[in-house]
Amino acid sequence: MSRYILPVSVFGTVAGSAVLIKNRVTGGRCPSKAGIKGKTVVITGANTGIGKETARELANRGGRIIMGCRDMEKCEAAAKEIRGKTLNPHVYACQLDLASMKSIREFAERINQEEKSVDILINNAGVMRCPAGKTEDGFDMQLGVNHLGHFLLTNLLLEKLKDSAPSRVINLASLAHIVGKIDFDDLNWERKKFDTKQAYCQSKLANVLFTRELAKRLEGTGVTVNAVHPGVVATDLGRHTGLHQSQFSTTVLSPFFSMLVKSPELGAHPSVFLAVAEEMAGVTGRYYDVMTEKEPAPQALDDVAARRLWEVSSRLVGLQDDTSPQATTGLTEPEPAGS
Repeated sequence: MSRYILPVSVFGTVAGSAVLIKNRVTGGRCPSKAGIKGKTVVITGANTGIGKETARELANRGGRIIMGCRDMEKCEAAAKEIRGKTLNPHVYACQLDLASMKSIREFAERINQEEKSVDILINNAGVMRCPAGKTEDGFDMQLGVNHLGHFLLTNLLLEKLKDSAPSRVINLASLAHIVGKIDFDDLNWERKKFDTKQAYCQSKLANVLFTRELAKRLEGTGVTVNAVHPGVVATDLGRHTGLHQSQFSTTVLSPFFSMLVKSPELGAHPSVFLAVAEEMAGVTGRYYDVMTEKEPAPQALDDVAARRLWEVSSRLVGLQDDTSPQATTGLTEPEPAGS
């Protein structure tokens, strides 16, 4: 019997060390146990991945959860599953297509009319390195969904958020923003050769710039806004990246990736932390790498670019912005799809 003790002990030590290393690398769980009973949470892209797990965790904490999703069949199924697992009946599926300005406006109108408050808005939905394509309104798909869609949605819900203060906005960003560049002369890839990686990085840089500019505009309102990179998470978001499509990556690299990549359940905890943690009260305009505040890339700290992006985005989505002239944008608006 004793001859088995050493191998078992070694295996247990290795396994335990692997768990500790992975928790260290991936950031672990939200340390706050705060509940949110009586608070309303709007989460985009909540039928799968990080969004679904964020909805589940916040439902567990007593929140009233509004899941905004494009695929209503999947959204209804996810909402039903969450209600069953959390025993929280206040989990609702709502139609929201972030690639359609019309859908966004209809969703926001419904929230503004039917909900007494919006205490937490989590702009979670996104697309990553997808093939070249346009939204319903003619925008590059990644810029349109990842930035412009959430830009419009957030602005349409601002009065409700202000009325619900103290309230919080969380924007899902990415470490990819560090190699992003905002091409104001061709935001929608109409004049240059399409590069899906750069299109994604541009949209993620836009998320951070939007966060910082919005935080400035909301000073004194009681509404805070922060951006977060959730870490490397195993979700469907990366289905277009080509990862693990070769024999080499599948057999050789997989063990290393498994140490760095976390489950959607763990991937939700950075969003949950920003949404509920007591120490986040009043904190705004910051960028978090998982649950640690970090300084974003230098181009994300460019206040002039952030203000200009706001002005351009306002014009593109049809919002009136009276703070500065539009003549300096240097951007041609895309024509509506099908025109």
